[in-house]
Amino acid sequence: MIQATNIHKSYGQLHVLKGVHLEVKKGEIVAIVGKSGAGKSTLLHILGTLDRADEGQLLINDDDVFRLGTKKLADFRNRNIGFIFQFHHLLPEFTALENVCIPAYISHQPETTARKRAQELLAYLGLAERLGHKPGQLSGGEQQRVAVARALMNQPAVVFADEPSGNLDSASSQELHHLLFQLRQDFQQTFIIVTHNEELANMSDRCLEMKDGLLES
Repeated sequence: MIQATNIHKSYGQLHVLKGVHLEVKKGEIVAIVGKSGAGKSTLLHILGTLDRADEGQLLINDDDVFRLGTKKLADFRNRNIGFIFQFHHLLPEFTALENVCIPAYISHQPETTARKRAQELLAYLGLAERLGHKPGQLSGGEQQRVAVARALMNQPAVVFADEPSGNLDSASSQELHHLLFQLRQDFQQTFIIVTHNEELANMSDRCLEMKDGLLES
């Protein structure tokens, strides 16, 4: 489903990615590990189309995404890619339900359709009683589950997670890890996860290490 070929990225004189190759199948959970500064997040941002490679090709469901213009790429990202970040990035003035609806509103889905799906996702994630709560009224684990629901809102082909449990206590981390695998089981959801968490890396179908600008098994 994802095929990245010969991905290069430099920042000034710093050559961060040196010809990365990666193939990911639908429903696969792939963990990417490595030392800080190794280029893991840079690769994740390129695979997630948040940044462009200097060289190489990225196919997602056979779409050659680097050939898309800025507006078409933004639309492709909204409809096909979900993101989960370490610090949630929820909008504090909006409720849990409103935060989850945002990707659907961006893609111009009807409000009734968006709210219905958001309610279903939050109920699935155990947050049916928290729909009207704002992020400041939720625990860290609850905020991250809202972020997971938001990532799933538009039924993405793949979800990219950057240190998803990095800001959680151990109990909430374990809960999130098991949730990701439950999502794979129930929805055949594909995940690519950058993590320093050994437990999560070991649970994944494949664990790849970013080293010297390349991925190693």
